[in-house]
Amino acid sequence: MVLAGALSRVHAQAPPSPLTLQQAVQYAIERYPAIQASLARVSAQQAGVDLARTTYLPRLDYGIQINRATRNNVVGLLLPGTPVPSISGPVSDSVSSSSIWGSATGLLLSWEAFDFGLRGATVGLAHSEVTRARAGAAATRLEVGVRTADAFLRLAVAQETVRAAGANVERQQVFAGAVTVLVRNELRPGADDSRAQAELALARIQLIQAEQAEQIARANLAQWLGVAPSGVQIAAAPLLETAPSPPIAPPVVAAHPLAETQMAAVASSRALQSVLGRSSVPRIHFQTAYSVRGSGALANGATLGGGRGLDFDTPNWAAGLTATVPLFDWFAVRERTRMEAQNERAELASYDRLVQELSSQSEQARAEMDGARRVAQNTPIQLTAARVLEQQSRARYEAGLTTIIEVADAQRLLLQSEVGDAVARLGVWRALAAVAAARGDISELLK
Repeated sequence: MVLAGALSRVHAQAPPSPLTLQQAVQYAIERYPAIQASLARVSAQQAGVDLARTTYLPRLDYGIQINRATRNNVVGLLLPGTPVPSISGPVSDSVSSSSIWGSATGLLLSWEAFDFGLRGATVGLAHSEVTRARAGAAATRLEVGVRTADAFLRLAVAQETVRAAGANVERQQVFAGAVTVLVRNELRPGADDSRAQAELALARIQLIQAEQAEQIARANLAQWLGVAPSGVQIAAAPLLETAPSPPIAPPVVAAHPLAETQMAAVASSRALQSVLGRSSVPRIHFQTAYSVRGSGALANGATLGGGRGLDFDTPNWAAGLTATVPLFDWFAVRERTRMEAQNERAELASYDRLVQELSSQSEQARAEMDGARRVAQNTPIQLTAARVLEQQSRARYEAGLTTIIEVADAQRLLLQSEVGDAVARLGVWRALAAVAAARGDISELLK
């Protein structure tokens, strides 16, 4: 109950507003349900280690019974597993339907003294599953962090697109008003007014589409944060002002959570083979017992009557060693070992494939990062030139030196340049997220 209450309080905490990229990633990796589930699986596997260690403990069984039964006994043998209760005592001279009381109670202590490494191998298998679960949790944390960063940056791009589309609508409204005045004064043909109104309508449509994309991006980010979309507000300005630097240290593919998860699968297969290799060896148990019985009859067949037999009056003790060898299990164990050896080969092949893919992804992400930085260095030049061109085109049109088509083209180019500049600046951060995914380390996104 206390743990459930603590978890509910964690999920109930609202994220900071407005959210920075670092805050969004940190908030998601602390609260996303998939991460909580992976951590719970780690705890479950750790409990499995403790469970495996309990096989080192002795087994102590206690039993007690009271019965009323006949005592007819015969000479002969019964195979094990038959549903016929055993009867102790001498063979009966005759069959009788009379019954007597009987009682028994006892303790049996059994401890496996020698197992030739079977229990240790079982504990090792449990440890390998813990390692595998931890690697899986790290992979889940990486995925959530990268996807949250991507959702954040998509929302930032959508917001900048809305801002640019809104500014374009304002420019189109001002220009359309100026064209209307010129047409009314018969300084421009009526077709120019129609073209200006069409461009204004197109700008409004583009704004609506941008707002729609922003709402979708906001809902996507809200999913990773676990909050309502209305509560998601981000601070994208710092990302537009400063471009991140690429990581200096070379990537270590073997340390990637996905690679560690796959190698943990290989280790689990090897640990299982170790368990199988010790499954057909002898198992030696030390056993000791103490029991007390009572009977309502004597050895000569005379019954004592009354409540005799309920008094637990005859004690016994015993101690010894028992060796058990599952002789014919060897054949099944051999085949299971062969199967698991092939499973190990398959897991190793999957690991090699994954290492190749991660190495390729790392190189691709590095190239993407380098290209994004160079593009972001040139888009401000394009944006400045597009602004000057738009202003000059409007001035030339109002002076009667050009057509409305040139102004429309200049305004479209300005819109594309404004959106492109924002996309390029944020593209460097998206490239950083791709680098983090390829390297298996989201620390760069948390700085």
